[in-house]
Amino acid sequence: MLDIALLVRVHVDALIAAQNDMGVCDAIRRIAPVGKLAAMSAPHLPKVAGIDPMVPVSTHTSTPLTGVPAAPGAFLQDRLASWVSDLTTLHELTERLARTHTLDHALRELLDAGAALVGARRGLLVLEPAAGGPSTTIGLGLAHAELGTIETVPRSATSYGRILDGLPDAQGPLTNPDLLGDETLDPRHREVAARLGYAASYALPLATEAAGRLGAAVWLYDEPAEPLERQRHLIGLYVRYATEHLARLLELERARADVATLAEELLPSRLPRIPGVQLAARHRPAPQGGGDWYDALPLPDSALGLAVGSVGGSGLRALATMGRLRASLRAYAVMEGEDPVAVLSDLELLLRLTEPARAATALFAYCEPARRKIVLAGAGHSPPLVIGERRTEFVETTLSAPLGMLACWEAPSVEFTPEPGETVLLYTDGLLRRTGDAMDRAFARLHSAAACVPKAARHDPGAIADHVLRAMLPEGLDQGDGTEDVVILAAHFD
Repeated sequence: MLDIALLVRVHVDALIAAQNDMGVCDAIRRIAPVGKLAAMSAPHLPKVAGIDPMVPVSTHTSTPLTGVPAAPGAFLQDRLASWVSDLTTLHELTERLARTHTLDHALRELLDAGAALVGARRGLLVLEPAAGGPSTTIGLGLAHAELGTIETVPRSATSYGRILDGLPDAQGPLTNPDLLGDETLDPRHREVAARLGYAASYALPLATEAAGRLGAAVWLYDEPAEPLERQRHLIGLYVRYATEHLARLLELERARADVATLAEELLPSRLPRIPGVQLAARHRPAPQGGGDWYDALPLPDSALGLAVGSVGGSGLRALATMGRLRASLRAYAVMEGEDPVAVLSDLELLLRLTEPARAATALFAYCEPARRKIVLAGAGHSPPLVIGERRTEFVETTLSAPLGMLACWEAPSVEFTPEPGETVLLYTDGLLRRTGDAMDRAFARLHSAAACVPKAARHDPGAIADHVLRAMLPEGLDQGDGTEDVVILAAHFD
């Protein structure tokens, strides 16, 4: 936030200088530190301090009703007040925009702030990056059906369409102060404007030198109007900063999409079909790309291997480690899968030799569906959950450290037998951590979610996994802005 007290002091100093017969121009030069102040106190706003002092401002105090010209101090006071107001407004709006971390949130903030700066009530923003990436259209004060109605206007007849198509007359702001009275306007455009009740528009391109064209924003007036020159100057400064912010978020979105694609490629493309058991898996990746994984593989003698795990850290290095661990576990499981402790011991040795600075958790279960027998071992991993008609309980596993934490890892395995119709739920810690609760409360919440699975869904492992996900991470309450993936692997025994 700008130091308003210092701005006021500069304001007063300039007025005193004017009253001491200093010329108005000399007095105005005294406010130069304001630009330095804005640059220091708002590192994200290097251009806010450069508000052009030549842009006309209101001069309603310069000539009183008496007809006698006002003193230079009154003119200076009016001018300084306008500049301070502009600086404060731009600083607040750009600070709000800087706090947005998702593309959708930033687009809506830009549209709202732009409407306030140009004095409009409605608007729309079309994101259509020339370099590729997500494309979307959002509206302000316009319902989805109204946006669809606007899109029925030929693209070349709209200001945002001309901007997006790169027409020569659409390189800067496009003003239509009277849409209904403009006889040169496309008839369909006038018809839609009359139906939706807007009479004027002001459009700006969203583009940067590095990223090129990103899209266009249009603000709509209910009556014939156009922004004042001062308003155009302010919205120009704001949009310039906002477009740079959007370009950064677009790069992040592209990087996240690449990471998510890579993560999906490292996970099983399909689950095996084994008589006596039905499988379902759910994977909800973190925005920054976590290292959670799962696997299900057929083993000799009609057995089945189930595994879930998590690699510490995020990004491409965590994904690479996750891919190596999963591939290695598959090899160890084929060789000695009936002994889960041996499988995880081999995995511990591999991690210690190849990734000495990284830790990981893992759980491996050797299943014999025909006998409904499961032998499992875990390394620092959360216990599975058994869901059935008569019970919902966590499997009691031995306490053990994660892989890579001890010089030699070994923990005893546990054996249990699910009843016919019961489902064994394996999951990663991301399911607990993304709730934002303490771990004991998250475990209680998971138990409650599993116990409340509808009776009709208890024979479908996919429906059970979906119910648990919705109950644990309802829309809007998912604390998933970090590095925590969520993995659920459900095995329903006939």
